[in-house]
Amino acid sequence: MALLLNDDEKMLAESASGFFADKAPVTQLRELRDSNDETGYSKSLWAEMAEMGFTGVLVPEEYGGVEMGFMAAGLLAEEMGKNLTASPFLSTAVLATTALKQHANAEQKTKFLPQICTGETVFSVALDESNKHNPASMTLSATPSGNGFKLNGTKCMVIDGHVADQFIVFAQTDEGLSVFIVSADTDGLDIERTIMADTRNAARLTFTDVDVTGEQTLGQVGAGVDVLDTICNAGRAMLAAEMLGASSQVFDVTTAFLQERKQFGKIIGEFQALQHRQSHLYCELELAKSAVLAALTALDAGADNVGEIVGMAKAKLSAVAKLAALEAVQMHGGMGMTDELDIGLYLKRIRVAQELLGDSDFHLEQLARNKGY
Repeated sequence: MALLLNDDEKMLAESASGFFADKAPVTQLRELRDSNDETGYSKSLWAEMAEMGFTGVLVPEEYGGVEMGFMAAGLLAEEMGKNLTASPFLSTAVLATTALKQHANAEQKTKFLPQICTGETVFSVALDESNKHNPASMTLSATPSGNGFKLNGTKCMVIDGHVADQFIVFAQTDEGLSVFIVSADTDGLDIERTIMADTRNAARLTFTDVDVTGEQTLGQVGAGVDVLDTICNAGRAMLAAEMLGASSQVFDVTTAFLQERKQFGKIIGEFQALQHRQSHLYCELELAKSAVLAALTALDAGADNVGEIVGMAKAKLSAVAKLAALEAVQMHGGMGMTDELDIGLYLKRIRVAQELLGDSDFHLEQLARNKGY
């Protein structure tokens, strides 16, 4: 497994770095937060991302995308992590696109994938039902009704659900876990916006006798576990890449601060204790980078053990990114806790990203179970 970027991926990374630094710096997130923006992201930025081809990075060319693969998508996520860019990229361009590309029928692909590429349609995945990620505990029901089903139950932590046009909903049927595509304006569906700790938005969905037809089924009835694995693997790798970007950024900012800040007449970066801490974090970030590259490579290659590799990457980045953010807060002293600095914003985003699609404990337990422990 060669953990290297090809020329196209290097060019994309360079292009994305300049784009997000210019179009979506941290100041934009502050503006969205301070104005309590109802959307939670810049629609004009999302339109520009579509023009750049970022929204279609995983979409096949026949549907208007560029299909550069998961490595390319991860590079975009990393740059967004560095700038704390808020957008529906994870929910729409990654999770929904992956599910549709690999499990939708021809009609569904033709209808939705071009809309994702143009930025016209925002998707959201309705998966979790409690405050901790636990797919095995899903109880939202889909009971037979006519030529379709009626959905009843609730979903929480539905990322970008407050602005979604379409939902990919996981529900329990008599045949097992199944997946449905549900429009946001469907009768019986109540959408409640929730603001997360990182000032971004999610939603709580309540389904009350929501009618869905057989045509709205994504994949085969009872085969939802395959869709679940597909979505989760892609999402976890992207979150790991985003946390890599965020943690790398706070490391660079902290290193620069240690080289400028004076205490007791000396640059504090000269203190050996602080040098040791930054050196340790540097090594951890290098390991984390390798873990992310391995996960993205495994996804593109369709490796048999992709779930394990992605899970390890998500677990590693959850721990390392948290360490990077907390070290940054401490090394900035009292200022690290103030809103004047961006460090706290990175810490909040990292803590949310840790929890999404499973924290480190979840993935380590899954790995142990798979290995027979």
